[in-house]
Amino acid sequence: MYIENFLNQYNDKKVKMFVDMDGVIADFNYGKACDFDKKRPLYSNIEKLENISKKDNIDLYVFSATRMNKGYDEKQYWLDKYAPFFKKENRVIISREKHDFKESSTLKADYMKNVERDGSVLIVIDDDPKNLKAIRQSNEDVVLLKDTALVD
Repeated sequence: MYIENFLNQYNDKKVKMFVDMDGVIADFNYGKACDFDKKRPLYSNIEKLENISKKDNIDLYVFSATRMNKGYDEKQYWLDKYAPFFKKENRVIISREKHDFKESSTLKADYMKNVERDGSVLIVIDDDPKNLKAIRQSNEDVVLLKDTALVD
């Protein structure tokens, strides 16, 4: 209920919500480190986000990074299987390999700098404080939430 109550303050505004994948909707600690397609789904968080995706004023995005290029396809497969309500065009999966292995936090912060500021409220949910800190440093207008916002 927390996240739904939190979002009520934006009922009269357009919202772009970016949700990290590993540790937020997929159990990153399950299985081998790079087998993203085999990660255990975190069903309660997925269910909450699916309900949020049905709100007319919210555009929901997956916002994830992967070390190697092959992780992109594995994460797409996982999303198709466990969270297909994330529209394909709203799946932001950044390969660190394509970006000279820069830190995920830097890549996410840079991406958010380039998100169109069209009057929408920008929200990021992530489990990694390093990512949230990097995003905050260059994106003061973004609302940052720890993954615990999805826990009742």
